Amino acid sequence: MCLQGGIHPDYTGATYVGICKAIKAAIPGMHLHAFSPLEVTQGAATLGISVPEFLAELKQAGLGTLPGTAAEILDDEVRAIICPDKVNTAQWSDVVRAAHRLGLRTTSTIMYGHVETPLAWARHLLVLRDIQAETGGFTEFVPLPFVHMEAPMYLRGMARKGPTLREAVLMHAVARLVLHPLITNIQTSWVKMGPEGAAMCLQAGANDLGGTLMNESISRAAGTQHGQEFPPEEMESLIQRIGRMPVQRDTLYRPVSNERRVHSFNAPELAPIVQTPPRKVLAAE
Repeated sequence: MCLQGGIHPDYTGATYVGICKAIKAAIPGMHLHAFSPLEVTQGAATLGISVPEFLAELKQAGLGTLPGTAAEILDDEVRAIICPDKVNTAQWSDVVRAAHRLGLRTTSTIMYGHVETPLAWARHLLVLRDIQAETGGFTEFVPLPFVHMEAPMYLRGMARKGPTLREAVLMHAVARLVLHPLITNIQTSWVKMGPEGAAMCLQAGANDLGGTLMNESISRAAGTQHGQEFPPEEMESLIQRIGRMPVQRDTLYRPVSNERRVHSFNAPELAPIVQTPPRKVLAAE
C-alpha cells in the first residue's frame, strides 16, 4: 500500500504513526510504502523530535519503505522557483539518509521538464549517486516528466509544456549511465509516459515498468490521460512485444510467489470511488 499526500494543517506526526498502526492492525501482512521526505520533515517538526527519531517511530508502527518523492529537482536554484515552501536539497537528502541508516529503503525520483535545464538534471543525478554510494538504500530511480496541462505553475506562465519525448527517453538513458552500477533499477512511469512511451524507455535504459496504480489522481488532475489502471496482463503483453521477459517483483525487487502472481491476474473489478466530505479528525479517533 502506497500512501503520500500534501501537508494537511491538522495532521501531526502522531497522525502518520496512527495511520501506520491502523493499517497494520487491519492487514498485518501488508507492506506499507508511505510518506515523502516532506511529510516526514513535517511530522517530526510537529512532535518536536528529530527526523531519525520520527522515522524510528514510523518503523516501529509498521512502515516498510518510503517513496523518494518531493524531490522535484535537487538543485536549490530551481527549488527556489518551483517549490520554495518545500524542503531544500539538503533536508531531502538528510531524510533519505536517515531512513536508509534505519533500514528503511526508499525510491528516488526526479520531476523534470518545467523551468530547469540539463545542468540541474546533472546536479540531481549526482546527488542521488552520492547518497547511494554512501548508504545503498535506494531501490530504484523513477523519472517523472512534468505534466503541464492543468498544473498551476504552467497556467501562471512559469513553466514550459513538459519535456519532449526525446528528452524523456534521454533522461532514462542518461540515468542508467550516471547511476550505474549503484542504482540498478530505472523505472519508467506508464502513468506519465503512456504505454507506448514507456515501451520506448524500456528500450533505452529502463528495466522496470511501474505498478498497476489503481485510481491515480495526481497526474490526471494535471491533465494526463493515463493513470486509471494498467492490468498485469496488459503490462506483460507490452513487455513481451518489445522482446523483454516480464518478471513480477515486490517493493524491494524480490520475486513474488506464484500464489501472489495468480492472485494479481484474477483481481476483482475496481470498486467505485466514494469521496467522503472533508472534516477535522479529533485526536481520540
